Amino acid sequence: MIRTESLNPDKIREGLQTRHIGSQVVVFDSTSSTNDLAAQYGRNPDNHGLAIFAEQQEAGRGRAGHRWLSPPGAGILCSIVLIDSPLRSELLSLTAAVALAEAIGGGARIKWPNDILLNGKKVSGILLDASVCDTHRIHCLGIGINCHQGRDDFPESLRDSATSLDIETGLRVDRVVLAKRLLAALDLWMERAASDEAAVVQQWQQASLQLAHRVTLCFNGERFTGNCIGVDPQHGLILQLDHGGVRMFEAAHSSIVKE
Repeated sequence: MIRTESLNPDKIREGLQTRHIGSQVVVFDSTSSTNDLAAQYGRNPDNHGLAIFAEQQEAGRGRAGHRWLSPPGAGILCSIVLIDSPLRSELLSLTAAVALAEAIGGGARIKWPNDILLNGKKVSGILLDASVCDTHRIHCLGIGINCHQGRDDFPESLRDSATSLDIETGLRVDRVVLAKRLLAALDLWMERAASDEAAVVQQWQQASLQLAHRVTLCFNGERFTGNCIGVDPQHGLILQLDHGGVRMFEAAHSSIVKE
């Protein structure tokens, strides 16, 4: 069993200076999925910026229906409730990846569209859900960060591709401090993105694993290969395709695959 410090909403909020993200913080011992909870809280427009943390998820979800596995107390499992965000889903996804990489630090890199890697291994991921309730639009921004896992805590099939902050740094990360950094980075970058999309693109370019590299991605069931020449904040990853032409691929419908 992983021994861990507990997350406490008052400790997370203590000294946290944000305008929107993390204005309210709740922590659950266990839930099915923090994004499912966020969708429920999102029915009330007053919950914009609410940060929901859980020590354990019984049905944590990743992209494309994959499960997000994390032993109790081993990581950051959270969702942010966003009501009528001025950022469209594509820019929101891009901004969240930039903020998450900054919060993790240590040379964290972004793998399109929503994975964060350290030393070539996945340490964190993002799941963005969108819905409409009555007259307002809800985005549920789910984030998982592996913190205290050891190599044996990952399924054998993931041990060569997944990692944790403790493994990569050789130190024991303080989850409360990390939660504060995450909320502060999200608040800063979402506010910046609303007025300066170019700043988000520039930061993404600095952290991207794909920029200026040849990649193959799956988009709506089809494979496309080409050289990544950039990212568009409204339309997604930009590839100079091998067979000629330039095309953009939205984050919600694309993922990098091995050739």
